[in-house]
Amino acid sequence: MFAKLNHLAITSDHYTLLGMFYRAVFGLKSSGDTAREIGAISVGDGYLGMTLIPRRGGRKAGLDHFGIEVEDLDKVRSKVAKKYPDIEIVKRPGNRPFASYSAHDPAGNYFDLSQPGHENRAEVYAKGEWRQETTFSHFALRAREAERVANFYADVFELEARNIPTEDGGYHLTDGRVTMAIVPWKISSFNGAGIEQPGMDHIGFRVAELDGFKAHLDKVAKTNICLAPKPIDFDSEGAARLALLRKCPLGHLQLADPDGTLIDVEAEH
Repeated sequence: MFAKLNHLAITSDHYTLLGMFYRAVFGLKSSGDTAREIGAISVGDGYLGMTLIPRRGGRKAGLDHFGIEVEDLDKVRSKVAKKYPDIEIVKRPGNRPFASYSAHDPAGNYFDLSQPGHENRAEVYAKGEWRQETTFSHFALRAREAERVANFYADVFELEARNIPTEDGGYHLTDGRVTMAIVPWKISSFNGAGIEQPGMDHIGFRVAELDGFKAHLDKVAKTNICLAPKPIDFDSEGAARLALLRKCPLGHLQLADPDGTLIDVEAEH
């Protein structure tokens, strides 16, 4: 594929706790660079890396952005300049291990851009790929004009469209391993729940077997209550939000990390 969906980022007041949660529950591995983890922790499944960023003044907590690695950044810049002249691509500081540049889509969702060989590709890339049982499966955006946004990613990054029947009218694009779900944002979708702005909605994981994963999750939570998932449906508004998350066709089990980020889990068997 021309492009890889290989980066996610979460901003949190409890980024070190989240680092342990994702390692303990989903078996993700950290970069191992303690000096850099003072500023942010990167964990991954051997293909997709997720950076857990300490929240500073003015930053919102939660899912923050995603990243795309491309074979040829100049080709992307040329396409964007020709077809999407209102979209900016800007250079990022050299301390961003997943971002040489950043850009945004027609709905304003911003994402990082990188290319093999760029100078700021840190040790999370130098380790190379590895294989593990539990992997990232997808992430979801809620956007106004979802069809236009989906067409942008398919056009510029040559992601493959997957025709998955969806209750929510969403679009699914894949790099062959990770899927981006683009769901129409409607204020009425949040009836009975707190209204959330358009933007990143949830992340998804693929596990070998669902009952085994549930048992493992329960064991982790009983070993350390701080690593227990945050309840979603503790009241009527939470139940409404959980019902909305369950409309995603890519998951079989829904939960939230200790900071409240929504997670969808699907099983291979």
